[in-house]
Amino acid sequence: MGTERKGVNQKLKMLYLLKIFSQETDDNHALTMQEIIAKLEACGVNADRKTLYQDFDELRRFGLDIIASKSGRNFYYNLGSRDFELPELKLLVDSVQSSKFITDKKSAQLIHKLESLVSKYEGSQLHRQVLISGRVKTMNESIYYNVDKLHEAIGADRKIRFKYYDWNLRKEMEPRYDGRWYHMSPWALMWDDEKYYMVAYDSKHEDIIHYRVDKMMNIRLEDEPREGREAFREFNIAHYTNTLFGMYAGNETKVMLEAENHMVGVLIDRFGKDIIIVPEDDNHFRTTVTVAVSKQFFGWIAALDGEVRIVGPDSVVDQMREHMNKLAEQYRSTTPT
Repeated sequence: MGTERKGVNQKLKMLYLLKIFSQETDDNHALTMQEIIAKLEACGVNADRKTLYQDFDELRRFGLDIIASKSGRNFYYNLGSRDFELPELKLLVDSVQSSKFITDKKSAQLIHKLESLVSKYEGSQLHRQVLISGRVKTMNESIYYNVDKLHEAIGADRKIRFKYYDWNLRKEMEPRYDGRWYHMSPWALMWDDEKYYMVAYDSKHEDIIHYRVDKMMNIRLEDEPREGREAFREFNIAHYTNTLFGMYAGNETKVMLEAENHMVGVLIDRFGKDIIIVPEDDNHFRTTVTVAVSKQFFGWIAALDGEVRIVGPDSVVDQMREHMNKLAEQYRSTTPT
């Protein structure tokens, strides 16, 4: 019996086989035995057909879906199912690329790592998707690490302190309140309107409050345990986000809306399928929703161009009227002096 001649990287044989199957094959691309032998040789590994059959069986026992199929006189080998299928990775790539809170640089790094989970041929399809988007993304690279730091604090049940920043006219981030430290108990991270928010308990005001993660800097874990456990236990994130507009807070109020029938989808998309639809006439319906009444809510109503209007309570109708009058006054024509 002959023995297989050792190559310089012979001990890495199974790892190179795994790499070849992962990168060079998929459902539409397979390799012959001779091609596999040649690729191993290029890696400094010698192999013959007999030992490779045994290696394939070992890899199958390890969990790899190595498929052998015959076409003509040749057998072809490829890796079948993987942990992530191409359609699943496309969804992940779309999420990374469309997320404003991830910088272009970090998006490219993450997507490159996702590409490694499929063959080089399928990976090129993910790469082509990257080139489609030209959206404005955050310029704050630290958000990637802020998220990790906040998860660490939540897992350790610790309070945090941080500084909160805003953009100024020089396009620079400057600390709010002259660099004052914020002391909070973080309870959850929330993704809304393509932005990341930390939901925390404010012991000073005894209230749940949220902060943009990309505007948080110098996050430090405190030695004190978190507060607000009871308040957060009763906290409903889905209800919280549905009541807010653009994550701007306001007085939570039940508001009655009247809308044209074709706008029912808009209201269901915004407030969910649990809203009660009451027909008003052949062309209109009414529904009551709970919202945080704010300028952003009034702006949303105004943007619907009269197809949805507030009909109650009177106090909210009056606020909407006042909001529109102020806007009209700002844009009222004046004679240049």
